[in-house]
Amino acid sequence: MRPDSPSPVIPFLIACAGIATFSAMDVLMKGLSIDIGAYNAVLWRTGTGALLSGLVYFAMRPAMPDAPTLKIHAWRALFVAGMAITFFWALARLPMAEAIALAFIAPLMTLYMAAIFLGETIGPRSIAASMLGLVGVIVIVAGKLGGGDYAPEALWAVGAVFLSAVFYAYNLILARRQAKMAGPMEIAFFQNLFVTLFLALGAPWFLAVPGTGHAPHIVGAAILATLSLLLLSWAYARAEAQILATSEYTGFLWAMGFGWYFYAEPVTLPTIAGAVLIVAACLIVARKTPHGDPVEPAAA
Repeated sequence: MRPDSPSPVIPFLIACAGIATFSAMDVLMKGLSIDIGAYNAVLWRTGTGALLSGLVYFAMRPAMPDAPTLKIHAWRALFVAGMAITFFWALARLPMAEAIALAFIAPLMTLYMAAIFLGETIGPRSIAASMLGLVGVIVIVAGKLGGGDYAPEALWAVGAVFLSAVFYAYNLILARRQAKMAGPMEIAFFQNLFVTLFLALGAPWFLAVPGTGHAPHIVGAAILATLSLLLLSWAYARAEAQILATSEYTGFLWAMGFGWYFYAEPVTLPTIAGAVLIVAACLIVARKTPHGDPVEPAAA
C-alpha cells in the first residue's frame, strides 16, 4: 500500500488536471453519442483505450496482478460501464454544463460513502465545502431549469444523470482502494479492458461499426480518457477520497467553457454565481490541515 502525500495540495491539483482532461473528452463523446449512440461511443472508446494503454503497459514488462487486484479492477470497471453509458446517453440529450451540474451530486455522495466503505472520518471543513459546492450546483440548476419546459426524453436524461452519479460516487470509493493496490498504467489498461468486455456482452443487439469519419474522435476520446485516468489514479493513491471528491466541481468550469465554445451554450448569471461558489468549495477543501480538519487514514 502506498502512503498518502504529506500535503493534499499536489494530489488535489493533479486531480483537477484529470478532471479537465476528462471534460475535454466529454466534448468528443457528446458528438459521438449523438451520432452513433452512447453504447457504441463508450464501447469503441474503451476498446481503443485498451489497445493504446495496453501497448504502453506491456512495454513496461509488468508482473501480472494478483487475484484480489484483478477482482477490484473488474468490480470497478462494472460500475464505470454503468456510469459511462447512463451519463453519455444523457449528455446526448442535455447541454454539457447542465449535465455536469446535475452530476455534481456524486462528490457529496462520495464524502459519506468514504465514511461507510473506507472508514474515513469526515472533517467539518470537508462537510462545509461539500455543502457550499452543492449550493453552487443548486443555483446553476435553478437558473438553467427553472424557466424551461422539457420533453419526456429530457426528463429521462435527468434521471440518467442521477443514476450515473450514484455509480460515479461508488466508483470514486473504489478508485481510492484500487489506487493503493496498483499503478496508474495498470489501472488504465485493465479498466479499459474490463469495461470493453462487459459492454461487448451487448454487442449482438447493439453493436454498430462507426464510419471512418468518427475514427479521429474515437481515438482522441480514448487518449484523453486514459490520460485522465492516469492523473486521477495517481492522485487517489496519495490523498483521501473526501479531499479529492471536491475537485470534481471544477469540471463545471470546463463544461461551461467547452459548451459555450463548441455548442454555443450561453453563460448565464446564475451559472457564473454557482461556479464561484464551486471554486470556493474546492479552495476550502484543498487547504485542509491536519489540525483544522482531522481525517483518519482510510482503511485499506
